[in-house]
Amino acid sequence: MSSRFARACSVLLATCALALASGTANAEVPRESRADDYGASAHRVVAYYQTQYRDGNYVSPLPLEHAVTDIDVAAVHLNAGGPLTLNDDPPSAAKYDRMWRDLAALRAGGVRMEAMLGGAAQGSYAALHKDFDTYYPQLRDFLRKYHFDGIDIDIEERFSLSDTERLINQLRTDFGSRFVINLAPVASDLSGESNFSGGFSYAKLEQDMGSRISWYNAQFYCGWGALSSTSDYDKVIKAGFAPARVVAGTVTNPANCSGYVSPAQLSGTLASLTGKYPGFAGVAGWEYFNAVPVNGTGPASWYAAAKKAMK
Repeated sequence: MSSRFARACSVLLATCALALASGTANAEVPRESRADDYGASAHRVVAYYQTQYRDGNYVSPLPLEHAVTDIDVAAVHLNAGGPLTLNDDPPSAAKYDRMWRDLAALRAGGVRMEAMLGGAAQGSYAALHKDFDTYYPQLRDFLRKYHFDGIDIDIEERFSLSDTERLINQLRTDFGSRFVINLAPVASDLSGESNFSGGFSYAKLEQDMGSRISWYNAQFYCGWGALSSTSDYDKVIKAGFAPARVVAGTVTNPANCSGYVSPAQLSGTLASLTGKYPGFAGVAGWEYFNAVPVNGTGPASWYAAAKKAMK
């Protein structure tokens, strides 16, 4: 599978400001290499971060600093006949200024930042299919402007295998081998029991493009699998996917979707997966803002507990 370039012997620390004022980044924010870069053995902990405001109050990602390896900023939308948006607003909207500054600070400390494209809202992949040359540059420029470390391709509409491979190939060409390219299919797509996430075979995608895909954030929830035990994850491995390639995704609160697993039960499952599969890729939680606290005062403690369970 694809691996990152060898880590540099030393990393120059930035003297430039970390702030991305008014949603604009003027210079690349350097970040230290992590031991858990994809292809390495450490377990990933991925926080999905879509709700930036709750009841009018800003939800800062800063408490996640020591709890996660990756933050997936959601959701990026390509809109037919219009510009790219982050949820319902332009990425440069003033409401996001603080978020970009906080994310820049986390990146400087080594947390990776990926952009989640698509999700439950329809249209982004239809736009790419219909007019790739118009909509892909919007995505590329957004990823560059806000200095993302990668992308999370969450396809929940029809999008062919050839379309998906074209997107992955173009991202690799434009961003190089260090750029993280994830896909987020439902778990049963990986085990071969469904074809919800695009309508194509992920086994075939892995065969064709595995060297260009960093890993999969598989959705073990909403009826597509669960982490109440290791059984659904085992099905994915039996279908031919390596444990190092599949992050086990779950919901962090029963309000988010069906398939919620209590933190205590989830810890048991993660510990079992870690023991059963030494290369186990890790866990992802949807989503950050309302994650059920675990021996802590806020939602970041859910991720910290998951991280601890995999040691």
